Amino acid sequence: MVGATAVSVSRVRARVTVSGVVQGVGFRPFVYALARQLGLSGQVCNDASGVIAEVEGAADAVAAFGVRVRTDAPPLAVVESVEREELPARGGTAFVIRDSTAGAGRTLVSPDVAVCNDCLTEFGDPADRRYRHPFITCTNCGPRFTIITGLPYDRPATTMAGFPLCDDCLAEYSDPGDRRFHAQPIACPSCGPRLTFTQPGADSAYDEDALAAAHQLLVAGAILAVKGLGGYHLVCDASDQDAVATLRKRKDRGDKPFAVMAADLATARCIARVSAAEEELLLGHQRPIVLLRRTACSAVCSMVAPGNPDLGVMLPYTPLHRLLFDQPGPSVLVMTSGNVSGEPIVVDDAEALVRLAPLADAWLAHDRAIHVPCDDSVVRVVDDAELPIRRSRGYAPYPINLATPVRPALAVGGDLKNTFCLGDGRYAWLSAHVGDMDDLVTLDAFAKAEEHLEQLTGVRPEVLVVDKHPAYRSRQWAQLHAAGRPVVGVQHHHAHLASVLAEHSYTGPPAIGFAFDGTGYGDDGAVWGGEVLLADYNGFERYTHLAYVPLPGGDAGVANPCRVALSHLYAADIPWNPRLPSVQTCSPEELTMLRTQLTRNLACAPTSSMGRLFDAVSSLTGTCHRSTYEAQAAMELEGAAAKAAAAPPHTAFAGSDVGLGETGGRGYRFEFEQPGVLLQAVVRDVLDGVDGGVISLRFHLGVAELIVRTAVRVRDERGLNTVALSGGVFVNGLLLEASCRGLAAAGFEVLRHRRVPATDAGIALGQLAVAARMTEWKEQGICV
Repeated sequence: MVGATAVSVSRVRARVTVSGVVQGVGFRPFVYALARQLGLSGQVCNDASGVIAEVEGAADAVAAFGVRVRTDAPPLAVVESVEREELPARGGTAFVIRDSTAGAGRTLVSPDVAVCNDCLTEFGDPADRRYRHPFITCTNCGPRFTIITGLPYDRPATTMAGFPLCDDCLAEYSDPGDRRFHAQPIACPSCGPRLTFTQPGADSAYDEDALAAAHQLLVAGAILAVKGLGGYHLVCDASDQDAVATLRKRKDRGDKPFAVMAADLATARCIARVSAAEEELLLGHQRPIVLLRRTACSAVCSMVAPGNPDLGVMLPYTPLHRLLFDQPGPSVLVMTSGNVSGEPIVVDDAEALVRLAPLADAWLAHDRAIHVPCDDSVVRVVDDAELPIRRSRGYAPYPINLATPVRPALAVGGDLKNTFCLGDGRYAWLSAHVGDMDDLVTLDAFAKAEEHLEQLTGVRPEVLVVDKHPAYRSRQWAQLHAAGRPVVGVQHHHAHLASVLAEHSYTGPPAIGFAFDGTGYGDDGAVWGGEVLLADYNGFERYTHLAYVPLPGGDAGVANPCRVALSHLYAADIPWNPRLPSVQTCSPEELTMLRTQLTRNLACAPTSSMGRLFDAVSSLTGTCHRSTYEAQAAMELEGAAAKAAAAPPHTAFAGSDVGLGETGGRGYRFEFEQPGVLLQAVVRDVLDGVDGGVISLRFHLGVAELIVRTAVRVRDERGLNTVALSGGVFVNGLLLEASCRGLAAAGFEVLRHRRVPATDAGIALGQLAVAARMTEWKEQGICV
């Protein structure tokens, strides 16, 4: 009895609960190894709230365990919290891994990640049993989010449930010392998914024969539908002008750029300039599409990104992608979402054979199901910092930490580039990219994705949050599915600014917010988009904005920057000089119709949009008169300006806070209330024969200087010193960098997007941050 008492006194036992991204990332085998190293007994298991370990041993060893589960965690793990609860000591020497348990709770699910170097080593080893295996994976890589059907994260709750492990794989899966211990997607050629090649009029081929057939078609200039992690891609040889033109025509894509996949980093450097920050993104485990400044290279034909100085580039992130490049053939492939333009990416195999039939010549698929779609993410680097454009694969569904807790809520976002956001407590889960909410297919995809994210997060929304635009389909969906819950409206540009405040966990006084985009429903019924709002989460003051200009024809007008330009000239009382490119582009009939619309105010919506001002200048300079995709005119205007500066966006302003760099010039000076002053200067330079790129650069600088000048005025009047920049216009690298540098030089704290898109793809976070913090929303009368 004396001995037993001594044991119980010298040993301690504790329950350690670890929350965060701790399932599907090798956390339990890590805990097992750590416990054995420290001489601890006990057990570990997953449950719906995270990883729970019970450890027993010497007090200093148990304390060390509590520290090291955070500091030494596996590479893909993100530890949010570690909680310790003391338990009575039991004795014993064994440490075991228990089966997972279901139940209420909250676990942060890992995004899908690129194949790791350890797996690639085995993949390339002829002596390894997974040599050239298209689905090689381990605890540290591969699919996660797109295959999870429920929690806790174990094989039966994934789309790998239908693939029983062979004896060799089961031995790895069961060995706590193995890299594949409880790696749910693992398999091998004996027990895993298979490749299938399908071509109309031909017998199906499998495995290596499927790959050979796919290679043959790509070399021949065909278009291939390839099933990836989060959906199908449409793939062709990026150097083949005819193949790319055919894909562009079939997809009805206009001039919108295609993304490409380069075989390796060396190839990426041949087709584009790659900075150190951009290289890090290309090689990181998220493997997004990175917008790079393109160079002349025969591996990428002009039809891939016509008229665009940038090229969206990614590197292979699955073993199957590697196999597409391992035979003589293209070193760069067009890799675009497998869908009809505007619809969600296709994930179902049977559906792919039907919906992609008008687009693809053949299909390279496999029988591992995709439970939830997830497009490729898109980012760019501005001033050496990441700027998300589309936050999806590799990032979703990892949450954003909030500075203050929110009630359980669902924010449904907008209608363009839709994402939605679930929130509860201090977490906000922004969904993967859904798409434009203009058809039943996308609305159905939205509903399924929302149900899946609710299941993974455990959030049961008590309130639904929408944009105030009365015609938004996202708003109508929320009203239809409210089931008695309140539906709260948040103004579009307030949501933009709240999103950047939320991602920075900002809790200070109102920020001086510049919300610049193409369109957003204003509180006065006009189309807003060039806004200076003094904003926090609780509300905003509209300090100033671009003067209203009539926008004739709505969407038809937006697709014709030449008409937008002439509308701006009309509003500023500037004659339509026949020498102006915008006038020359329009037919006499079009000019007559436009003048009639403007003089009679027929179907003209008043707009303060900064995006439309960019369109106007783009046309006036002869850069872009007709748009075939969103923001084309502004993107080409930025490209012309960067070319004029003789440097890519991230170095164009080297040596100057806000200036023309080497040329030493300045921008056009104007005020929000008087954009006509800017237009007069632009017209004068155009008529004087000044190069369009130089005019474009002066315009960019003028807008950046306007931002700084206005912020200084607000600071002088109100004492505010934090500036927030949001809205799709701030995807423009030239403008964003010039604005940030100028504001920083003037002593401002600058909040720009780094984790959430500045476009409408990020407004759901802002909607949530505003509405879920409102404790008196019923009394404020903003339910809709």
